[in-house]
Order: sequence, then C-alpha cells, then structure tokens
Amino acid sequence: MAKKPVGRRAFVTGATGFLGLNLVQQLLTEGWDVTALRREKLRHRDLDRFPVTQVTGDLLDPESLEAAVPRDCDAVFHMAAMTTVWSRQAPMQNQVNVDGTENVIDAALAKGAGRFIHTSTWNVYDWSNGVVSEDTPQTAGTSWINYNRTKFQAEEVVRAAVRDRGLDAVILNPSHIIGRYDRQNWAQLIMMAAIGKLPGVPPGAGSFAHGEAVARAHIAAVDKGRTGENYLLGGPDATFLELVQQVADLAKQSKRPKRTVPAPMMRLMGRIEGVISTITAKTPQITPEAVAMVTARVRIASSKAQDELGYQPSTLHAAISDAYDWMLREKMIYAYGKPPSTKRQLGFKRK
Repeated sequence: MAKKPVGRRAFVTGATGFLGLNLVQQLLTEGWDVTALRREKLRHRDLDRFPVTQVTGDLLDPESLEAAVPRDCDAVFHMAAMTTVWSRQAPMQNQVNVDGTENVIDAALAKGAGRFIHTSTWNVYDWSNGVVSEDTPQTAGTSWINYNRTKFQAEEVVRAAVRDRGLDAVILNPSHIIGRYDRQNWAQLIMMAAIGKLPGVPPGAGSFAHGEAVARAHIAAVDKGRTGENYLLGGPDATFLELVQQVADLAKQSKRPKRTVPAPMMRLMGRIEGVISTITAKTPQITPEAVAMVTARVRIASSKAQDELGYQPSTLHAAISDAYDWMLREKMIYAYGKPPSTKRQLGFKRK
C-alpha cells in the first residue's frame, strides 16, 4: 500500500487554548501535519480529540522549546499568551508574553523553521478615537494595562528578529473572538445570557471575529502575508447589549436584557473587586483593566486582511451560533435556557 503523502508541517503554541484549537482543526482540514505544544503533565480533552503530535514544553524553558519544534517545519504559529488583566499576575505575564515570544523565535530559527505567524491583539493600537486600522499608532508600550503593554513588547521582539535576524514573520491582530472551543472568555458571558443569569451588560461595543475565520486567516498568512506586516482581523460591529440579546434569542430566553450597566458603576465595581482581591488573593470577577476594555466602543477595520489574506469575516449570528451549539454539545449550557441544577452541569470541570 502506498504511503500517505506528508502534508506541510506546522508547530503550534497555545494549541490547548480557544483560538489554538480552532487553528489546529483548520490546519488538519487543509492537510497539514500538526505538532502541538502543551505543558508537561497537562492533558487537554479538546486537543486529545485531534490527530496531532503532542509535545511537552514551556515557553520559559528554551531547551524544551528547541527540542519540541520539528526540524525545517513550514510554519510556526505562536498563539500562546497569558491574557489575564489582573495586575497581581503582571510579573508572570511579562515573562510569558515577552520572554516566551523571544524563546519561541530562538527555537524556530535554530530549527530552520519557515514562516513565523505571531498572534497579537487589537489592544496594541491606540483605540481612544474609536476606530483602529493598521495606520493607527501603536501606543500600548505605555499602556497602564499590562496585557496590552506586554503584547506590544512581544510584537517589538518579533519586529527586531525580522530586522536583525532574518525572521520571516507576520503579525495578526484579532478583535474580540467568538466561537467553538471557548470555555473561559466570551463563553462565560454567553453561558450566563443563555440561562438568564447575567448580572449586567457592559456598555461598550466592539468588532467580533469568528474563531474559525481568524484561524483560516492565520493559515492564509503563511503564503499571502507580507514579512513584518500587521493584519487586523475584525468582524461585525455590535454593542455588547446586541451581542447578549442575540444569545438570549438563540437560547429562547425569556429574560432578554434591555439595558446596560452605566460605565461609572462598572468602574466602581472594578475598584471594589480590586481591593477585595488584595485581601483574599483570589482572582477578582472584574478588574479596572477589564472595565476599561468593556466600556470602550472600538471598531476594527480589517480591509487590509481582506484584500491581502482573503480574510472573510463571518456574521455575528454565525459566530454566536457556533459557540452556542458547541457549548450545548459540551453540556456547558442546556437547550431553551434551562438553568443547570449543579455547578458540574455548567461545564466547569478541571482540565
């Protein structure tokens, strides 16, 4: 029997995360051979469902990364990052997001990898004017939000490697991402809205990208992206209230939210939670940094990605439906907004 031809080879960091899993699925669909990085002794049931080669390593352990990256692989997708917006975790976030990026670059260059695709965020740009494009200045280097600052610094590490070390890299900057495999991010808001238990709706607005479309853009960037360039990946613009209302309609939830929490009240809540967290050392439900993001109204322009990468944003309904249907299958929520009777039914199980 003839051997199955080997496809292009990809190495993926952050493969156990929400966007990473979407990328893994799309890579496999397009015939790539995938090597997925995960931390030692950490299994992930979602990643285990895919026929990929799992390797162990740590972003802060350069030797483990060099051993994990396959020799001469076609592309390295660096998606791993610490996305917390809690200031107490800033020291570790600095290491993971900045030092970790440099370590992955070192390993990619040492192993002769092809294109380096770096996943950043729209937050590195100045969003004070409400509209962000690639021509907007990147001001996150002086941001008081550590996540934004470290993602900017990570981009600087990538740009320096392109300029000084010959790294063939492309930087992608997604907006708010919604879709399947999300267990923590927007999934929490979707779940609470679906069961009619959302305590309040933020007053902000943003551009919402579908996880599947963002993953496809990452793959397209391997062949179509220009070295050293940034590409913003936006989507339909909507208020958070409109987002929550669409979830409530999809879940046939009678408790359809009609108003938002005023921004001053949310800022007060963030400060109070911050004080409480200093006493309990527990992660706050909301932080001042998170409040700043969810009270902003920002539109992401992604015409450059559409023109050069063939990026095709999905409708908001498609992104929400993808996330909602997957959460139903995973029993994180139940059909028709029926409230789960126990915490176990909410789907919060240890990974």
